[in-house]
Amino acid sequence: MKPAAFDYLSPTSLTAAIQALNSTDGGTVKVLAGGQSLMPQLNFRLAQPSTLVDINGIAALNEISEAGGLLTVGALVRQRTAERSDVVRRACPLMAEAISLIGYPAIRNRGTIGGSLAHADPGAELPTIAVCLDAEIVVEGPAGERVIPAAEFFTGAFSTRLADDEILTAVRVRSAASGTGAAYEELSRKHVGFAMVGVAAVVRLDGDTVAEARVAVSGVGTTPVRANRVEAALAGQAPVEKAIADAAAAGLEGISPTSDLHASAAYRRHVAGVLIRRALTSATTHARENR
Repeated sequence: MKPAAFDYLSPTSLTAAIQALNSTDGGTVKVLAGGQSLMPQLNFRLAQPSTLVDINGIAALNEISEAGGLLTVGALVRQRTAERSDVVRRACPLMAEAISLIGYPAIRNRGTIGGSLAHADPGAELPTIAVCLDAEIVVEGPAGERVIPAAEFFTGAFSTRLADDEILTAVRVRSAASGTGAAYEELSRKHVGFAMVGVAAVVRLDGDTVAEARVAVSGVGTTPVRANRVEAALAGQAPVEKAIADAAAAGLEGISPTSDLHASAAYRRHVAGVLIRRALTSATTHARENR
């Protein structure tokens, strides 16, 4: 199939793009960035917007920078660019690692950081690491700029707090401190396929104990879930195998997935526990290497 007819706008500034979102006389508007999710929807007519606003010409949204302990990645930065960026690899190795699991290189060559976050697939890697890292999602609309914590940004499957007249412009995360390690683990039916369960983990060591642990899990709810019980159980502990296993078991008490055609609830829950242990073990190893 081919898309239904639509008007096409290609603004070259953020101001013009926001104006375009509000000048369609009540019609449905879609924003085009990488298009890796939108184009199939258009071709199958699952989405039939009256207007398509292509923001690829806005150079200001295609930048990576680090300042004041914050890494800022523009919404139009291609996933492959972020994956291979020395700045991202140093300041946020979790992002680089997770991106490497998104589809194939051809997908990452076009897919954007902001597009994945705005699409809000409940099993996607970037929303999961955003929740894990307490990322700030920057959006802008007619009323100006808003900064939304990742924990509040995702409201359900393919649903966010991004208003119809707003554009996601960037994501900001704290740069990794000394003694910090991160890891991303996921299980899919085939290599680079959609993950049934994914786990993002960050561990910061103070000497031989865990000063801070952050864990987020995808595939067990309509949004990525922060595993607060895992974090609390591991804090202040020596990250030995038993402590990690006990923390993962504690975290499972707060995880209640549902069954679907891909996996039963019991299987997803079991896999989550296994991946939490693996991710925490790898993150701890990296933390020791980075001291």
